[in-house]
Amino acid sequence: MPRKTSSSKNPGPNGSRLKTQEQTQKVDDQGKHAVDIAAMEQAINDQLTEAATIQDPGEQSAAKRAEAKRNIRRADYQLGQDDLFRVNTNRGLQELLRAKNIKLKEVLDTLKYEEELVALQIELVKLQRWVREKGKRVAILFEGRDAAGKGGTIRRFTEHLNPRHIRVVALPAPSIEETGQWYFQRYSKQLPNAGEIVFFDRSWYNRAVVEPVNKFCSQREYERFMQQVPEFEHMLYEDGIMIVKFWFSISKTEQQERFDSRRVNPLKQWKLSPIDDKAQELWASYTNYKEMMFSKTHTSFSPWIIVKANNKKQARLESIRYLLNIIDYDGKDQAKVRICPDPDIVTRFHRNVVRLD
Repeated sequence: MPRKTSSSKNPGPNGSRLKTQEQTQKVDDQGKHAVDIAAMEQAINDQLTEAATIQDPGEQSAAKRAEAKRNIRRADYQLGQDDLFRVNTNRGLQELLRAKNIKLKEVLDTLKYEEELVALQIELVKLQRWVREKGKRVAILFEGRDAAGKGGTIRRFTEHLNPRHIRVVALPAPSIEETGQWYFQRYSKQLPNAGEIVFFDRSWYNRAVVEPVNKFCSQREYERFMQQVPEFEHMLYEDGIMIVKFWFSISKTEQQERFDSRRVNPLKQWKLSPIDDKAQELWASYTNYKEMMFSKTHTSFSPWIIVKANNKKQARLESIRYLLNIIDYDGKDQAKVRICPDPDIVTRFHRNVVRLD
C-alpha cells in the first residue's frame, strides 16, 4: 500500500521556506516589541522617579524632603509587562501611582507646569527674535532675598534662547580698582547692546539692600546711591533701554527651609555663603532697607514688579508671562498659552500691597 504523505510533517522546499520566513518575521516582531517595551519602561520609570521627588513643603521639613529624595534615587522602581499593560488605562495608571506611593495630583501639576513652561519658552524665542531684528535693548533685573529663586527663574528664561544674543550677569564683589570708580561704572559695562537681552542676577541694587545691611558700604555711599539711581535709570530709559525690575518675595519660614535643603544637598551647597548664614538674623533689617528702596526707586519709567515666590514654579511661569505681556513682539497674537500674568502672583509695587517678606 502506498505511504500517505502529510504536508504538515513534510512541507517540501516551498513549505520550508514559507515556515522559515514566518519564524523570522515573528522573531523580528518580538524583537521590535521588546525594544518598544524597554523604551516605554525607561520613559515611565523616569517620569515616576521625577514625580516621586515632589513633596509637600507643608508636610515635611527641608531635611526630611532631602532624605526622601535620596531614598527615591536608591529605590528600584522596575516596571514589568503587567505594569505596562495596566498603565494603558486611566484606572490602571491611578492604581500604579498609588502602589508606588505617588500623589496623582502632584504628578499632574508637574506635567501641567512643564507643558506651560515649554509653551512660554516658545514665546520667549519669538520675543528674542523680535528684539534681535528691531535692535532693541532689554535689561531684566532679578532682585530679592537670598534663596528667593532668582537663579532658577533666570535659567528657565534663558534655557532655549540663542546664547549669542543674551547675557547673564552675576558680578562678584568689586575689585580694589572698581571700589575707586563711580559705583554704576562696572554695571554700565554690562548694559545690553542693540538686539540683546541681559539678565542681571542681582544688580546695582546691591547697594540699596545687601550692602547697607551687611555694612559693606558707608552711610554716605548709600545715600548717594539712593539719590543717583532714579537719575541713572531715567538716562537709560531716555536712551531707549527697556528696564524690568523683579523683586522675588518669600516668607521667612520658606527661606529657612530652602537654606536647610541646601545644607543637606551636595549639589546646592555652593549656593550657601556667610551672608546666607546671617540672613535670618538680619531679616528685619533687610525688610527696612527693602521698603526704603521701593519708596525711593519705584518710578513710572522703571517700576518695581513684586513676584510672590514661595511657590517656585508659579513664580517662574508668572514672571515670564509678565515680560511677554508688556512687550508687543511679532507673533504675540498667535500664542497658544496664556500671556497675561496672574495678579495674585505678580503685581506692581504700591504701598498697600500685601507682601510675604
